Amino acid sequence: MLKNLLNVFKIAELKNKVLFTAFILVLYRLGGYIPVPGIDTGALQEFFATRGGDGTLFGMFDMFVGGNFQRASIFALGIMPYITASIVMQLLGGVFPFFEKLKHEGAEGQRKITQYTRYGTLIVGVFNSIGITIFLQNLYTSTGQAVVPNSGIMFTVAAVTTLLTGTMIIMWLGERITDRGIGNGISLIIFAGIVVNYPVGFYNMAKMVYAGSMPTLNVVIILATIVIVTGLVVYVTQGERKIVVQYAKRIVGRKIYGGQSSHIPLKVNTAGVIPIIFAQAVIMFPKTIASFFKESAFMNAVSASLSPGAYTYTILYVVLIVFFAYFYTAIVLNPIEMANNMKKYGGFIPGKKPGKSTAEYLNSVIARITLPGAVFFAMIAVIPQYLIDYTNSPLYFGGTSLIIVVGVALDILQQLEGQLISRHYDGFMKHGKIRGRRAK
Repeated sequence: MLKNLLNVFKIAELKNKVLFTAFILVLYRLGGYIPVPGIDTGALQEFFATRGGDGTLFGMFDMFVGGNFQRASIFALGIMPYITASIVMQLLGGVFPFFEKLKHEGAEGQRKITQYTRYGTLIVGVFNSIGITIFLQNLYTSTGQAVVPNSGIMFTVAAVTTLLTGTMIIMWLGERITDRGIGNGISLIIFAGIVVNYPVGFYNMAKMVYAGSMPTLNVVIILATIVIVTGLVVYVTQGERKIVVQYAKRIVGRKIYGGQSSHIPLKVNTAGVIPIIFAQAVIMFPKTIASFFKESAFMNAVSASLSPGAYTYTILYVVLIVFFAYFYTAIVLNPIEMANNMKKYGGFIPGKKPGKSTAEYLNSVIARITLPGAVFFAMIAVIPQYLIDYTNSPLYFGGTSLIIVVGVALDILQQLEGQLISRHYDGFMKHGKIRGRRAK
């Protein structure tokens, strides 16, 4: 592994891409420590310590933006408006023919979709920044201290402008990574915001062991679980069902086309981390509202039943993840369109008639492979929480953060491996090494 990592820096072009990506990520992290003018960051952090933990929308949002929301930095909105706009564009593509047509227009269509996504980011960012600014001005700690000491129209204008500008800067940084660096820039920015908390978690765990407040056995259990869960996530993330497609022979002039077999790779987890994000948002919304009514017994009961570790929370969480997995997969994959494309180019699935029969078969396969993938990721989202509670671990792993980290890391490794193999170097993965030796 170390040798292969050194090979990356032997290739000038690849080295420049890696260093450029690292430079942009450093800029992003530095910007996260520049506060928005007019906000008492100490009061905001006190609020997070009492009512803005991991079980609320505030904690979930802060995780995605790498703690920037808790610090009230200029990057407090993070890249979330862009993510929201991208998801909306994907959903629109499955509903409106205009956006569906753009998806099939190649590079030009993708350019237009990207442009519309930017406009959507601007619109979502305006609403988010206004909402957060109004929310902060009405926020007080448990001791009655205002998060915004001098609220008013001037603060609102300054804060909205600063937060919106920060979001557009992050979007620009992400696009620069995609164009000139390694991996998807937007995903890498979220990745950087998540993994930056891991060293702190390990450090706090080491302090607890040194102080005697955490048994060594618990540390062993935590580390073993991290390794096992990560391996399982990698395995399922890369899992796919290959549908064999046979192409009929066609004679065009003096040339013969087709007559070969190919396959359609259907991912076990097509929806990725989206179902977990949606499920968390649905569950955390009522809990977040309930956190503002500490004096109400009913609201306290609602908050307790929707807290991680409660049976109501677990059952509802799993059901919602499975539901959103099917919902999002149905939006992204269209069996009718896939069947029509195969028919158009003379392809067919052995034993299935082209057209309706093929579409029904693809739909049944997608439905069957989506269920185990959805259930697995639901378990990954739920089980680590119980282990964390049992071991009193200061390091949070599992669920949304783990799946994002694994997915982005795999994407980066695959891109680096492809670059190395194309230049006759060994890749990072076993099968990459085999191909690398054959290339030599």
